[in-house]
Amino acid sequence: MNALEKIQRQIQWNRLIAVVEEQAQTMIRTAFSTTVREAGDLSAGIFDLEGRMLAQAVTGTPGHVNSMMESVGHFLAKFPAASMKPGDHYITNDPWLGTGHLHDLTVVTPAFRNGAIVGLFANTAHIIDIGGLGMGPEGRSVFEEGLYIPIVKCFDQGAPNETFFDFIRVGSRTPVELEGDIYSLCACNDAGAKRLVEMMDEYKMDSLDGLATFIFDSSLAATQEAIAALPRGTYQAEIRSDGYEAPVTLRAAMTLHEDRIVVDYAGTSGLSTRGINVPPSYCRAYSCFGIKCVVAPDIPNNWASLKPFEMMIPEGCILNAPRPYPVSVRHVIGQLIPDLMMGCLSHAVPDRVNAEGSSALWNPPLRGGSQVSGQAAETEDFEIITFNSGGTGARPTKDGLDGIAFPSGVRTMPVEATENVAPVIFWRKELRPDSAGAGQTRGGFGQIMEIGAKGDAEFAVNAIFDRVANAPKGRLGGGEGANGWVGLDDANGTVLRTKGFQVVPKGRHLLLKLPGGGGMGDPRQRDPKLVARDVADGLVSAAEAKRLYGWGG
Repeated sequence: MNALEKIQRQIQWNRLIAVVEEQAQTMIRTAFSTTVREAGDLSAGIFDLEGRMLAQAVTGTPGHVNSMMESVGHFLAKFPAASMKPGDHYITNDPWLGTGHLHDLTVVTPAFRNGAIVGLFANTAHIIDIGGLGMGPEGRSVFEEGLYIPIVKCFDQGAPNETFFDFIRVGSRTPVELEGDIYSLCACNDAGAKRLVEMMDEYKMDSLDGLATFIFDSSLAATQEAIAALPRGTYQAEIRSDGYEAPVTLRAAMTLHEDRIVVDYAGTSGLSTRGINVPPSYCRAYSCFGIKCVVAPDIPNNWASLKPFEMMIPEGCILNAPRPYPVSVRHVIGQLIPDLMMGCLSHAVPDRVNAEGSSALWNPPLRGGSQVSGQAAETEDFEIITFNSGGTGARPTKDGLDGIAFPSGVRTMPVEATENVAPVIFWRKELRPDSAGAGQTRGGFGQIMEIGAKGDAEFAVNAIFDRVANAPKGRLGGGEGANGWVGLDDANGTVLRTKGFQVVPKGRHLLLKLPGGGGMGDPRQRDPKLVARDVADGLVSAAEAKRLYGWGG
């Protein structure tokens, strides 16, 4: 391939990324669920006819993107590409064939040019309700957690599968949003397919094979080159999670080879009886992301750039849940994995990793009306999830980010958007002073949130919180971030459980104090001007500034 051909291939590659980003933005514009429309809890990508991901949208979460990368192969195993027709759309929410729990819908759509199939588009979106017990950890098997959709056609040559939609509508507390989201997912794949055909027409491409070879060869070579520059060895780390019945320990031993990285999770805690278990695809998804952030952050994410990362996940551990174990809130454990990967890499490249952060989202599922209070209900029935985050860990040269989701990358949902679709009121949403771990670079600050139902009516929260008993740790002498806290706004400061369905009584509000990120380096080495700025902003009290940083005012 000469220089001009390489330039053209690179332009085509960039066009593919633009195509799938338009695919994702179409979903955001047309979605019914606030989780997609406001938080961007989704993924979108294009695949070759062997089910290998060529490119992903910039918008999206690693848990969705990297586990969706595996899911397309499962679709092809049931519906081979040769059997697909224009206008077909296929769907599943199988946690072991999709992205880890029933609340994620994955849709795969073929793209045709001149009557021949040329590629596949896939997307995933988190929907508000899929029936069952709802979003929460209380289920004792996946069958209690909601409507289980195998890989089926939801559209057959452009015609909706009415039987499928009948089941969908009667199986959810939010049928309009659910049906609307499925149409949105199909529409966004159609938008991607249209742009792909326009691109192929422009470049007179009969297939994606040549471009796929260029993408995969370039990505694999670049990733292996980045791995080769790392110091060889095996590096270990562990993280503690609050768990459900008992605390959970995640252990990893990462071996850096010349051309690949192998992670062994031996020693990790066993399976839970509740829905905090993690299907293996979701474990691999966040493992790859945590490694890639450090080792090869500038290399586009695709099948080949992830191929050198291998996971050994023992049977019977919480990161390798078999069917039918409950997995509804697999993110609570799964989103700790990038911090664990950075813990291993901190021994090899300490100047390239972050301190630990709040990690798992604090996204309280709220429910009210007759399904909580029966005939005494003072509000209409509602089911809503709002996405929020604590502080991220400090970076080697910069402070952590305040109230920002890492590793998921989802956006914080505006309170107005949630209040517009459900009878809830956010009485407080503010940064949490003195929550950031001290360090030469400090962690990000958590948040304080106070939530009630309209009229101070009774409502319920299906708690799915972590980092309450186990605060985010600092690195290189940095301090821990503040522990999270879950309770009521009463004078006694009533404490609620961090996980499980609980009722907030009439007249009371749910009070959340989100964790802060860990610090990095000796706090006494922090620039006094930065300490003074945080004190002036009311984020660090004068007493804590003096105690932690030696600040003299």
